[in-house]
Amino acid sequence: MVISKRKIWTIWGLWALVFPIGLWLTFHYFPPQFIGMEWHILAFLALMCILSMLPIMINKEPVTVVQGVSLALFLEFGLSAEIIATQISFIFILLMVHIRRTEVYRIPLNSLIFFIMSLMSGLAYYSFGGDHQFGSTLDGKHIVLIMVYQLVYFVTNSITLSISDYFLHNKKFTFKDEGLLWDGIATLLILPIGIILFILYQQIGLLSILLIGVPVISLTWILKLYKQSKQINIHLKSAGEFGHQLTQKLHIDGVLELFINRISTIVETEQGYIFDIYNAEKEIHLLRYFENGEAIEKNIEPLRNGLGITGEVWQTGKALLFHSRKEWKHLDMGIIEPNIESIMTIPIVRDKLVVAEVMLVSTKKRAYENHQMMIMDILCSYLGVAIENARHHSLAMQQSERCPLTNLYNFRYIERELQVQFTNLTNHITKNVSLILIDIDRFKAVNDSFGHQSGNEILCQLAERLNSIVGKTGTLARYGGEEFVILLPNLAKEEAFKFAEFIRLSIANKPFAVHSDLDEYRSKQLVTITASMGVATAPNDADDEQALIRHADRAMYTGAKQAGRNKVAQYVG
Repeated sequence: MVISKRKIWTIWGLWALVFPIGLWLTFHYFPPQFIGMEWHILAFLALMCILSMLPIMINKEPVTVVQGVSLALFLEFGLSAEIIATQISFIFILLMVHIRRTEVYRIPLNSLIFFIMSLMSGLAYYSFGGDHQFGSTLDGKHIVLIMVYQLVYFVTNSITLSISDYFLHNKKFTFKDEGLLWDGIATLLILPIGIILFILYQQIGLLSILLIGVPVISLTWILKLYKQSKQINIHLKSAGEFGHQLTQKLHIDGVLELFINRISTIVETEQGYIFDIYNAEKEIHLLRYFENGEAIEKNIEPLRNGLGITGEVWQTGKALLFHSRKEWKHLDMGIIEPNIESIMTIPIVRDKLVVAEVMLVSTKKRAYENHQMMIMDILCSYLGVAIENARHHSLAMQQSERCPLTNLYNFRYIERELQVQFTNLTNHITKNVSLILIDIDRFKAVNDSFGHQSGNEILCQLAERLNSIVGKTGTLARYGGEEFVILLPNLAKEEAFKFAEFIRLSIANKPFAVHSDLDEYRSKQLVTITASMGVATAPNDADDEQALIRHADRAMYTGAKQAGRNKVAQYVG
């Protein structure tokens, strides 16, 4: 979400107003207590910085156990030391989450939040009589004060984060927030860690930082791995469900639309490209471009094998992952926006050939990780299978619905379309439906004179001529042999008759060019043919589909063929 400049300037203004003055007042009223102990402070700071580099991301917010170390630092060296160490360590947190240039405002914002948390918890500790004069062991009073300190720290953290979320994103506070739960868990872990570190430091000094630091770092690392594994399992489950949904789609457009809509919910991405690879032409064509889950028209010239990021993936057959623009700018072919940083490109392989590619891009550095590339590899495998299934289904449908010679619809398709049209008649969606049956006159004589291949040429040319005439007015199909049928919804019988007469003249008045198969030189011949036609219209002429076809057929034979051919006849009941 883009933050307005007004809000960004407000954050910087608040930081400039509060932080320098607040820090000066803190040093004035709570002066440092670490004179001569600088190396000890640096040891605590080093541990805090290491822990800051192991953030656990909860709801896109980093959670660490740094505050456990800062608690011990506060108890031993005072508020000023704790504030300075915390301010330095949070910079490492921001470095690990890789903030973008547009998110630089998070530096003053987090600085202000950490300062307020440190200040409020420290003031609460001192207000209830807390000090830094401890005996050999912690007494009950100090234990209670430490718990107060920790409670105020947690509450202040929750309040300041809620205020910042509301200010920046208009997000309201909720007790069901997962980040709040993890903050609470971290607080429970932090309290004993901080107390133990403080007590051990008083007993053995710097060695305590090593003895506590190693297990704390290990525990943080384990929690981080657990969170990552949990997130990966969620994504894998989503990928499996997504894959099943993809393979259920029977049309390529439906497959691509579902992929585009769902991919950003599994792998966070701002823009994406789906490329189709033409291995024979050695070219890469853009199939789809999308932004934030929506397909957008984008024209890109075909790309070549071996050139650019897509060409590299095509050539090697291996996925590529780039964390910043510096890593891929030498491969830029001018198709990627100048503000893009991270790129992940996955090949779709079939029969050891790269047949497609999916490229996801982000304006954020290090937006994608290796486990996301693994998930994308699974999703792209599903996508490849789904596209292949859709293509096979489309081919099967075409073969079952189309005439292989003329590429017109076949009679099986017309039968289904007739059922639809009669349903529309019954539901009063259409008023009538007309059918024209066309039969070429003396077509056997054409085959005998010029050969069957020449006859096929005439059928193909006639199909093209009829298709150009019918267009979107109706549905044209090859009925079988030398017969064609035209289905005309919402066309009355008289209009259908005139339309058929126009078609008859278009056939009779313009000869067809063929190459005679019976001629040794396959010479070009102009052949004039005619056609007889029958017209019938429902509901006046027929109550069902078969009756409509039968009556148009009868009109053609009795009214056109038997009357001398090259005529149009209407059914008369």
